[in-house]
Amino acid sequence: MITEHLPEIFAALLTLLYILGILAAIEALLTARTPQGAIAWCLFLVMFPILGLPVYLIFGGRKFSGYVSARRDDNLPLQRRLQEVAAKLPPEIFAKLDTGEEDLAVFEKLGDMPFLTHNRSRLLINGEQTFSAIFEGINEAREYILVQFYIVKNDELGQRLKNALINKANDGVQVYFLFDAVGSHALPSAYIKEMKKAGIKTSPFSGSSHGGGHVFRVNFRNHRKIVVIDGHTAYAGGLNVGDEYMGKHPRLSPWRDTHVEVRGPAVLAIQLAFHEDWHWMTHEILPLSETPVFTEADSERMLVLPSGPADELETCSLLFTELIHRAKKRVWIVSPYFVPDDAVMSALQIAALRGVDVRIMLPENPDHKLVYLASFSFLQETLPVGIKVYRYMQGFLHQKVFLVDDSLAGVGTANLDNRSFRLNFELTLLYADKKFTSEVEKMLRQDFGCCRELSMADINQRPWWFVLATKIARLFSPVL
Repeated sequence: MITEHLPEIFAALLTLLYILGILAAIEALLTARTPQGAIAWCLFLVMFPILGLPVYLIFGGRKFSGYVSARRDDNLPLQRRLQEVAAKLPPEIFAKLDTGEEDLAVFEKLGDMPFLTHNRSRLLINGEQTFSAIFEGINEAREYILVQFYIVKNDELGQRLKNALINKANDGVQVYFLFDAVGSHALPSAYIKEMKKAGIKTSPFSGSSHGGGHVFRVNFRNHRKIVVIDGHTAYAGGLNVGDEYMGKHPRLSPWRDTHVEVRGPAVLAIQLAFHEDWHWMTHEILPLSETPVFTEADSERMLVLPSGPADELETCSLLFTELIHRAKKRVWIVSPYFVPDDAVMSALQIAALRGVDVRIMLPENPDHKLVYLASFSFLQETLPVGIKVYRYMQGFLHQKVFLVDDSLAGVGTANLDNRSFRLNFELTLLYADKKFTSEVEKMLRQDFGCCRELSMADINQRPWWFVLATKIARLFSPVL
């Protein structure tokens, strides 16, 4: 008897799905963070409700404003404590902007952080250099270690990290371990239990656990990669904890990435980003060093610029927009993903039309097909106006680096995409130091030597079905 009514039951369910899709589309229209995002969600939910509804349940940002309020209110005790600490910092660590550099203050206002001087940094190229330095720093720790990664895997590198931290905990060093709940979803509970047994304080980071939205939603990921040793040395950049970052991925090796080792007052600013994330998850104000350690001879000026969805402004997007607009000679940007918003794309086009040497370096071999398709559609708006696009040929390119003229350079965690601009917690180290920028230039010139320059033929010779796929993927670029 039931089989006789299956067509009616199926029709009723399908009708219900379409109604729910329309209702969700209305909600997305009212609450989406950007008009482009609203359009993408509305199309997806109305045209493909069977697929769109579960995706919206997971990725939609229905309670974004509620999350922002909760995050800001929760941070008030920490902010008061930090204001007390800031008032006691020695004035010589605050960098002075020279004549003609006054406009650099826009970055200080954007990040709500000052440029700090008396720093010394070292570029760490690829996994071997990066983790050799990190493990050396961990081994030298005497008071505390802060560790934060988006991805931590239970593989050879992950085991090395866990064992190194446990050894230091057994020596009496305080160890704090923060990992993103989405990025490290495959990390087994036994890994964390072993750490806790050794006295390591651990916490997953989740954007939805303190009033941030539906429990199933996975937005507001913490994409930062930070290690801090005793308040005097920090490591930050693009590398997560996984064997692929050591060049052991069967398809994406060798893995090209960049991290930075920092010594000096800026370490306290990097530490602050960890401090805030830890406090959000645990409500604990950590007893960390508040005294900057520096040498007068070191003179690097740098700004630690955290960004995230709780910022009053769209910090990350505005950072890239301003960097591009101020370029007079060149702007080189390296990112594994190229899905810019309208403001950044317009800035790139205008810069190229002004005669600026605009270069975008992307991987030839992608790790995410949908993002690759979406990025390809944006490339059609680059070459005709003089933007040069390079494909890195030797393995997978994952570094996030930029160079503006001879005066500004940056290394961090932010990709050139909507997720980094508006949804993820990121960290960018911005240098106003000619010596460091020259080192970045040297590094990038070597990378460009491993690239092929894209031509219009690469775009025009694509079959129609590929072009169609890129256009469809682009529709969803605001929610990727």
